[in-house]
Amino acid sequence: MELLRFATAGSVDDGKSTLIGRLLYDTKSIFQDQLDSIEAISIEMGNDHINLALLTDGLRAEREQGITIDVAYRYFATPKRKFIVADTPGHIQYTRNMITGASRADLALILIDVRHGMVEQSKRHAFLSSLLRIPHVVVCVNKMDLIDYDEKGFDAVKKEFRNFAMKLEIPDLTFIPMSALHGDNVVQRSSNMEWYEGSSLLHHLEEVHIASDRNHIDARFPVQYVIRPPNDEYPDYRGYAGTVCGGVFKPGDEVIVLPSGLTSTVASLDSFDGPVSEAFGPMSITMRLTDNIEVSRGDMICRPNNQPKSSKDLQVMICWMSETLEFEPRMTMAIKHSTSTSQVTVTDLLYRINLDTLHREKNPQTLALNEVGRASLRSTQLLFFDEYRRNRNTGSFILIDEATNATVAAGIIVGTGA
Repeated sequence: MELLRFATAGSVDDGKSTLIGRLLYDTKSIFQDQLDSIEAISIEMGNDHINLALLTDGLRAEREQGITIDVAYRYFATPKRKFIVADTPGHIQYTRNMITGASRADLALILIDVRHGMVEQSKRHAFLSSLLRIPHVVVCVNKMDLIDYDEKGFDAVKKEFRNFAMKLEIPDLTFIPMSALHGDNVVQRSSNMEWYEGSSLLHHLEEVHIASDRNHIDARFPVQYVIRPPNDEYPDYRGYAGTVCGGVFKPGDEVIVLPSGLTSTVASLDSFDGPVSEAFGPMSITMRLTDNIEVSRGDMICRPNNQPKSSKDLQVMICWMSETLEFEPRMTMAIKHSTSTSQVTVTDLLYRINLDTLHREKNPQTLALNEVGRASLRSTQLLFFDEYRRNRNTGSFILIDEATNATVAAGIIVGTGA
């Protein structure tokens, strides 16, 4: 079955965890002992109903404060599709967690409390969803039960969000009025909102078309590991393991290995379940070549006539994630791009984005925790990449503080040049 990854976003108390809990509960994706446990905890907390948010808010601090702090991943399936959902925090200080959870999402659910309309975090998460180029965005106008399911309240939020989204790049935008607490329009269509003619959230998640969102044109295979069996049963076996990050590979295809420039032909493709006739993203495979050429971790296998860009100088968008350091020119860090690791130096910090107004603040001195800006980086090694808008896998990276080995930033490549 096809897999859909989606992430929740929005301000605190807009009902993200409750919505995911409702989806799990109504699709019968939780075990009886889980249900008994959260029912007992709900009674201890003085709730007069089962608090479904407890299904995702697993940390003690989250349950005590009634907020989401860490990204919680949950898995469920229907007869039509499998799902991985990332329940991300709504508080401003946890913006970095939202980016982490949404970085691989095919779809973003942005929840908005119908009583409050768009608030600072709603705009922030809408912008970040656009920056991360999440192809599908569903605006869940929640807590409709608190305004007696009034259509005017829904229309007001819809108009407000559309006006803001005109500044962003969101190719597919859908609005669904709902009550996560009572299950209105979550799994089943609600009889309380007969004026709404669209589908329920689950139906939309099952039917949204995602196959064309991935890049099946540019064949990209970063080598993660070289497999040489340590026995005499397969003395000539030499395979290259990794995840296909774009395009389609088939046995017999001519390929080139970067940075060496050596060419060969795909001899076979092996998966966990055995040989396959073709491989495409995001399949994990082992590729064998007909020629015994030098290939190592960090190399990129692609087509001779369709190669990625190569440069040491990058133009990037950065989200800074460190609490102890600030991002500033001339600092040096490690960059983890695809399966390769090298060093980069910050050559320039061009602007910082005001996430409330979306205005560019020119020539800032630094970027602090959760701030987003554009910068120039220079790498010690040649990097092979595509611009993020063309390939999210080969156009993204993380920065690592070499002193602590902590991830201090996530970034996307928008171009080349110093």
